[in-house]
Formats: sequence, C-alpha cells, structure tokens
Amino acid sequence: MRFKRSAFRSHTVFAFLVLVGACKKGAPSSHSAQAELPPPEASKDSSLLFTYVEPNGIFATTDKAEKVPEVARRMVRIMGLGKNEPRRLNDANVEVIDLGELLARGKTRPRVMSLEAFETSALGQLPPGDSCPLAGPHGPPLAEAPATPSDDPPVAILYRTSWCKACQSARQYLVSNRIPFISKDIEKDTSAGRELAQKASRFGISADRVPIIDVRGRLLVGYDETRMNGFLADW
Repeated sequence: MRFKRSAFRSHTVFAFLVLVGACKKGAPSSHSAQAELPPPEASKDSSLLFTYVEPNGIFATTDKAEKVPEVARRMVRIMGLGKNEPRRLNDANVEVIDLGELLARGKTRPRVMSLEAFETSALGQLPPGDSCPLAGPHGPPLAEAPATPSDDPPVAILYRTSWCKACQSARQYLVSNRIPFISKDIEKDTSAGRELAQKASRFGISADRVPIIDVRGRLLVGYDETRMNGFLADW
C-alpha cells in the first residue's frame, strides 16, 4: 500500500510539473508582448531624426522637421534622440510618420513597416523617372543588345516591355555598369506581370508604367540615373 501511495504521489508531482511547463511555454514572452504594442506617439517636442527622400531620389537625414521638402513629407522615417526618447529602431522595421500631420497638429502616431517598404513608398511620392505608360497604342519591338552572362546572383530585376525606350535605357545602364540583373517582359511572361502587380500592391505604388526596377527589394518606378546610382553605388 505504501508503494502505491508513493507511486501516486510521484505521478501527481510529474503531472504538475508538466502542467506548469506547458503554461510557461504558452505564455507570451515580455519581448513578444512589447513588440505588439503600438509605437509611442511622436510630438513636436520629441528629439527626433527625420530621414526623407530628396527630389533627386537620394535619402537624407536631418533633425529639423522644417527642412524636409513638402513633396517628401508624407513618408518620413523617425529615429529617437536623447535619453528620454523611446528607442524607435529595431532589426527589421522602421517607424514612419506623415510629417505634414506632425507639423500641423503637433503630434502624430507612427506606422511600423519594413525598411524596403519605406524606401519604396518614399520614392513613390516623387514624379516617376523616364517611363512608358502601359495603356494605349505602342510601336514595334525594339532591338536589344545581348547582356553579358554573369555567375553573380542578380542585384536587380528589370520589369519591362519590348517596345519601351525607357526600359532599354534602364537595361543599358545595368549592362554598362556590369550589374547582375534579370530582365522580365511583363507582356510576354504573364507570371512576371502577376509578380510585379503583387509587389506594387504590397508597397502601395502603381504598376501602370514601365520600367519598374526591383533593387534588393525596393521598387524604382521609371528610369532615373541619379536614383539608380544611389541604390546601386555599392552593389
């Protein structure tokens, strides 16, 4: 009888430990719970750095909100300065505000997005580079010089059509600068068209013109040599 009671007690203790372990495993960690909290509100009195895109497509940073050009104020990344300012940076995402709202109301609630999404959306505020609308009649296909094969992994994906002169300019830039790339004709390859539409939708930009160049996850609408230099200077 003593043996049975001891065995029962052992099973009870084991079951309790299993239950406690299961509860601990299922409970969210403090890090996870903190990650789900909305980012702290930004105000004019906050000590912040503002990262924005210049009209030439180059990104810049300032601690003076008024210095950000109006054309770029809708998508501005913020980073905290000072000991009392919340840390506004992590390994995967950034905090983005409408700077116009901050200047008008004195405060605003940031949005969290990936760095790639921010840079694509910020560039999307600017007028597109040299490009061709997909709608309307188009001329015959243009001749293309073959690209030099490369064993390096592609740095860019060029979404294009066969008749688009701006697409040819973008392609020539990539070839001349020996940048490994993949060229996808969205009219001949329906899967490439769907792929581009999904990327554009995810970043909130229009895919109604070509070329659109995917550079390491950022989308550039149209061909602009200055913007290409900024994104591909250290490929």
